[in-house]
Amino acid sequence: MPQKTQYINELTPGDQINDIFLLASASLSQSRNGPYWNLVLQDRTGKVNAKIWNPKSQEYPALESGTVAGVLGWVESYRDQPQIKVDNLILNPIPREQIDFADFLPSSEVPPQDLLEQMEDMITEYMKHGPWKKFCRKLLRSEDIRNRLLTAPGAKTVHHAYVGGLLEHSLNVARLCMSMCDVYPQLDRQTLLAGALFHDLGKAWELSGGPENDYTDEGRLMGHIQLGLEKLEPFLAKTRDLDQGLKLHFKHLITSHHGEHEFGSPIRPKTAEAFALHFADNMDAKMNIIGQACDEMDKSGQEWSPYMRFLERNIHRAPRTPDSTRKNSNSSENQCLLPLKG
Repeated sequence: MPQKTQYINELTPGDQINDIFLLASASLSQSRNGPYWNLVLQDRTGKVNAKIWNPKSQEYPALESGTVAGVLGWVESYRDQPQIKVDNLILNPIPREQIDFADFLPSSEVPPQDLLEQMEDMITEYMKHGPWKKFCRKLLRSEDIRNRLLTAPGAKTVHHAYVGGLLEHSLNVARLCMSMCDVYPQLDRQTLLAGALFHDLGKAWELSGGPENDYTDEGRLMGHIQLGLEKLEPFLAKTRDLDQGLKLHFKHLITSHHGEHEFGSPIRPKTAEAFALHFADNMDAKMNIIGQACDEMDKSGQEWSPYMRFLERNIHRAPRTPDSTRKNSNSSENQCLLPLKG
């Protein structure tokens, strides 16, 4: 099977299909001509319906959603929408550990590798204390941590729930915190940056990622705050020239970043930096939720979102002030105020 080159948003009737897709769903149905498989195929650009008709359908006694499969067939038109007629399905054409799920799942607009490099740039720019710089660089250059960060979502469903979401969220929180330091110079910029970059590190173990993106056993039993501290502790121990007081403050930032006990925080913030991290974390999560709501409203042309349980309100897509420096701006349009995913 060749490297993935065909994407769903580019398919048109008459195209020949020879590529790999994710089985988002698979159900066996019955028609007058016999059983057939009703599939939904997915890649990072969207989803498309597909059919395996009888008698070919009988070659597949079971199909499971979340499977990556090679698909050979043709694009047809059904009710003015593209639909794939599958001539052959090759299950698990490549080993799962070699699959780049960024090809098949929603992903950050900025490639995760670039987000990781931007994190390293922030460390170079702001970390002037040698032990802090050493600690942060060792974390990002750990093969296990690096590989997990490149694919980890920021949450199961609520915010940043896509490949690269954890990196994007952590980077946004770090940038917000650095902006706060410009306004409030009494903040310890370097300890705060370390806390911002790694406050949610445990989510890389709390969530499975991939098509299922469900909670792992250790995620259910421990949660991402405790998991994060567990993963960070060996690196803190090896950074022997980092002051014990700074280490303790850093761990307080990680432990308290949810803010209140009712939001899952083991401890409430008790330093200025802990408050700053909590507010930045909360802001970026909320802005991502609102941004996704605006994106859906842009597609539907609606000015109000459905009721959003996590925000406990509807969101309005307000008119945008005309930007005289932007060509072809349309001041009469309601536009989403927030860029999505980067």
